[in-house]
Amino acid sequence: MKKLIALFAASTVASTGAIAGVALSGSASVSYDDNGSSAATTSYDADLTIVGTAGSSTLTASYDMEGDSLATTAVDLATTIGPVTIAADMHQTNESNLDDGDGDYKADQDDTGVSVTLDAPIGDATIGLDDDGDVTLSGTWSGVTITHTMGDTDKTTGSASIAGMDVSLTNDDGSSTWSLGTTVQGVALTLDSENDVTAVFGLAGNTMTVSHIGERAVTAATTGATGKYSKDSAAAYTTVAISRSLTSGATLAATYKSSDESLTLKASVAF
Repeated sequence: MKKLIALFAASTVASTGAIAGVALSGSASVSYDDNGSSAATTSYDADLTIVGTAGSSTLTASYDMEGDSLATTAVDLATTIGPVTIAADMHQTNESNLDDGDGDYKADQDDTGVSVTLDAPIGDATIGLDDDGDVTLSGTWSGVTITHTMGDTDKTTGSASIAGMDVSLTNDDGSSTWSLGTTVQGVALTLDSENDVTAVFGLAGNTMTVSHIGERAVTAATTGATGKYSKDSAAAYTTVAISRSLTSGATLAATYKSSDESLTLKASVAF
């Protein structure tokens, strides 16, 4: 009997130790969209994230819970050994591979991989290397953050806060995009290179967001291993979203979209 009690106690301690390093979080929502003049639809979403931590190592796994079965959406492992950080993406995202006019990939893309990052002793710079041989240099100097990736595709991103304005710039293999953000009398404003404008009014938990999405031209299809279908053109439209947090922990939101005169009602909760 004493042996059984001791074995049970040891088992309990081991289990408690394992659970102590595990954190659960998630969210769930239900949305009703009247779809303007089209038939109304109801959609559901439920997500779960599990984070396991042991020392300087972390495993993060995410799942979609709605539908008939649990679907894995991400599995990532990261660990730190001195100045070196190793990260592994162990889940390949499944692409729809459908020509539905929004530029989906023509073939499945393998986005799994391993990256090794070294905190190099050159000021605030960090050097990274992934399993494709791409080298990334990033750092912050005089308040300006710069990241440059050298490899199959050269990509540079930069961001800075200047006189109350947040500025970001991306050059991806010769194609540049930018965005600006600032706050004027309590209203958060953003503007980007695609003529999109967003204004957020109100306080945290009780906000109204007005967004104007600029006109989109047709984008031609691309070829090769990462080839995509073409994108359809789209007229400019505006959305107005009102969101309010309730004392119950849930959030209620209503969104109007001018392109199809639809109204979407959404109730969500995060834990």
